[in-house]
Amino acid sequence: MNKQKQLQSSLLLLITAFIWGFAFVAQRQGMEHIGPFTFNAVRFALGALSLVPLMLLLDRKARRTPRSPSAESKLSYRTAARSGLITGLVLFCGATLQQIGLVYTTAGKAAFVTGLYIVIVPFLGLFLKQRLNLNSGIGAVLALIGLYLLCMTNDLSLSKGDIYELVGAFFWSAHILLIDHFSSKTDVIKLSFFQVVTCSVLSFIAAFGSETISLDGLSQALVPILFGGIVSVGIAYTLQVVGQKNAQPTQAAIIMSMETVFAVIGGYLILDELLGMRGIVGCLLMLTGMIIPQLPQFKLLRGDSRLTPSKTGTESR
Repeated sequence: MNKQKQLQSSLLLLITAFIWGFAFVAQRQGMEHIGPFTFNAVRFALGALSLVPLMLLLDRKARRTPRSPSAESKLSYRTAARSGLITGLVLFCGATLQQIGLVYTTAGKAAFVTGLYIVIVPFLGLFLKQRLNLNSGIGAVLALIGLYLLCMTNDLSLSKGDIYELVGAFFWSAHILLIDHFSSKTDVIKLSFFQVVTCSVLSFIAAFGSETISLDGLSQALVPILFGGIVSVGIAYTLQVVGQKNAQPTQAAIIMSMETVFAVIGGYLILDELLGMRGIVGCLLMLTGMIIPQLPQFKLLRGDSRLTPSKTGTESR
């Protein structure tokens, strides 16, 4: 693989991680003016609109090349809509819990707790008869220790916001497994569009039923909404798709996990959020726990207790 293309891909993925990290800051700022359901409803609607030009462009390009019946079915809007409805429902649950949690916790802590999905996914995969490797076990232990240092209070309890984010991480994990299942059966851009639309519609229904939507509140939260919708959903998703074309899966996963670091930096620079030494150590342990499952697998050799890299490489998440 061309090294220049690899470098370009790494840069695009790093920009994506930067955008998604600072999106946590935008989401928290938006809560100062409007409710969590309203914020998600509008930002996902904007995100869906921003995906329309890319979806139509790729669809037009695909029509110019001959396709088999199976490929035709994969590009079908009906297939994507059915899959998007299911993944969109799970996305709605995860996004809602994350947004509500941001009312009660910092952007940095929310990003790190949400990032635990990287550790949770392999364990949920056990229910799908997927093998659990040693890397995932080590990563889970480090992540749990880091979570304790980052979130647990002196009376050994999690804050309300941390609990919302932790429960949400399980929905993000389920969402990843569903995407992995459906992405081979339908066009990923169309799938993304329909799941975002589903999430937006459900958020609007919840917002009209439980919150007061005002133009004044929306105007005051305009910048966070635009960033969370167009930049975070539309632009960042496109950069991710382009960047992953020439990046190894392991390399991409490690770079993307940097979004948690950028969320902490953004929270400090924009929101004056401080973690303290205990929180910083917790973040470092959690980040390490997120990265280890993406590295070449370790295994125990018979008669030797040392950990050695496996020659088989990494498994797809």
